[in-house]
Amino acid sequence: MTMKKVAIIGASGYSGEELVRLLLNHPLTELVVVTSRQSAGQTLAQVFPKFASHPNSKTLSFVEPNAERLAQQADIVFLALPHGVAAEYAVPLLNAGCTVIDLSADFRLKSAERYKEFYAHDHPAPELLSKSVYGLPEVYRAQIKKASLIASPGCYPTSILLPTMPLLSAGLIKPHGIIADSLSGVSGAGRKAELDYLFCECNESVRPYGVPKHRHLSEIEEQLSLAAGVEVVIQFTPHLIPVTRGILTTLYLAPSEHFNDAAGATSFGEQVSACYGKAYGHEPFVRLLAGKALPDTKNVIGTNVCEIAWRLDPRTGRLIVMSAEDNLVKGASGQAVQSMNILCGFPETAGLL
Repeated sequence: MTMKKVAIIGASGYSGEELVRLLLNHPLTELVVVTSRQSAGQTLAQVFPKFASHPNSKTLSFVEPNAERLAQQADIVFLALPHGVAAEYAVPLLNAGCTVIDLSADFRLKSAERYKEFYAHDHPAPELLSKSVYGLPEVYRAQIKKASLIASPGCYPTSILLPTMPLLSAGLIKPHGIIADSLSGVSGAGRKAELDYLFCECNESVRPYGVPKHRHLSEIEEQLSLAAGVEVVIQFTPHLIPVTRGILTTLYLAPSEHFNDAAGATSFGEQVSACYGKAYGHEPFVRLLAGKALPDTKNVIGTNVCEIAWRLDPRTGRLIVMSAEDNLVKGASGQAVQSMNILCGFPETAGLL
């Protein structure tokens, strides 16, 4: 297989650092450019000493981002930038013939109006929204293969969409009354010096935020609506917990058919198991837990795996579905690399655990 030359714009953030790790060690990519305004002129080894043993770490230096120059150096460019900024680079890179994988929110939605509603400014490149492919490989693998612009999903959406979309598509749960509670490590807020994310503010503390309208709701509801075939509105509450990385999500779902006795519960449970088995039984990065096992962030940290388990509650008549993922890998950089593997025709697991 032909090696691909790849670049990362915004390589000094947490997601960017994770991309560096994955792409440096990927068997079929050559990392040729890393950009960062703050770190320009410094080598990878200077900025990230953990990579100092890699042969390229002392020769590859951070540079100022320049789309025109990048287009001449790389086949694929990853954008690990804030929303609103990523589109400024995506447009010239696409025009120059590069493939763009965007980790920001700029191309995840199909509606510029909805983007403005949730992100409080006009979309910088609305003409590209119809051309982007939502980079959730387990759902959009066929579309990713032909894409030139991939919008990699957010971390919270991944933890909610993977467990919920198959059930909605199969008509097993009601599309209304969905409740999602998510707990996330502090790295999800990005690498920035803000009071709320200092160690003394986060340690020994758990708090909700983004209530009642977190920005990720926009893509969550859009994708769930596509799966259900009707408009879906959910209740979503994210929480910050005192760990570095990892997301645990618990979903409360209403079965389409009520189960009032043991036989009904058994039938519905069999359908849920069959649905998940059909959707993810052969997926390399979705782990369906059996028996008494429940998702645990310690089992997915550093991997591109999303764990999923479920339980029926006969007292409330609800289906409880739980998931765990690493917000920086399956929730960001790993999923982006997974999409790159699909796009390039590489083994989907190349460079990923």
